[in-house]
Amino acid sequence: MNNALDGKVALVTGGGRGIGAAVALRLAEEGADVALTFQRNQQRADEMVDQIKTAGRRAVAVRADSAEPAAVVGVVDRVADEWGRLDILVNNAGAFLLGPLEQLSLDEFDETVAVNVRAPFVASQAAVRHMPAGGRIINIGSNIAERAVFPGFSLYAMSKTALIGLTKALGRELGGRAITVNLVNPGPTDTALNPVDGPNAGTITGFTALGHYADPADVAATVAFLASPDGRYITGATINVDGGFTI
Repeated sequence: MNNALDGKVALVTGGGRGIGAAVALRLAEEGADVALTFQRNQQRADEMVDQIKTAGRRAVAVRADSAEPAAVVGVVDRVADEWGRLDILVNNAGAFLLGPLEQLSLDEFDETVAVNVRAPFVASQAAVRHMPAGGRIINIGSNIAERAVFPGFSLYAMSKTALIGLTKALGRELGGRAITVNLVNPGPTDTALNPVDGPNAGTITGFTALGHYADPADVAATVAFLASPDGRYITGATINVDGGFTI
């Protein structure tokens, strides 16, 4: 087993399902102890904890609403206090609210910005209080930030585009502390929200150069690389894991 992350502690927000779950498991397989947050599905979160423990690492799942800043800070501080350190933060939790511009409400706007923009900022702010040199912050965005080919994505695309600026600025600010900050933009990925056999999958696949969806493990592999020692000289970067959707 590759132990590139042996002795490291990671926190993955929204780690109970989909891409977040794949990231949490991959980091554990690479040697990290992993905490994850979830909002609703306790059973799925418990299953993830069991899988991580089966990989031989410590694991904990914490129910937390990423729209609540106090909950975000509380999870970061809890992990650092109970496990003695925090080396890797993966800001993965997201709100996916779509609709025509004239039908989107201000409540939906506020929720999207709270989860997709404010939560990564707040979590990063809390995490760097604990992070040693060599720390990693990895934001999970979306290829929609670079290519919105369908109507109804204005709110979601706006929120994910904000992560580009956050990533670049934090990469510059934290570079002197040897903490890297990067953004991974997944493209079409086979998850419960966007299954490979869904009604629009054929159209979506047609926009990719490779002609197929990603598996969540493909995104997790990129996150694991950025979290590893091999990723130490990459910061402020946006990496598209989208099968060529944006080219």
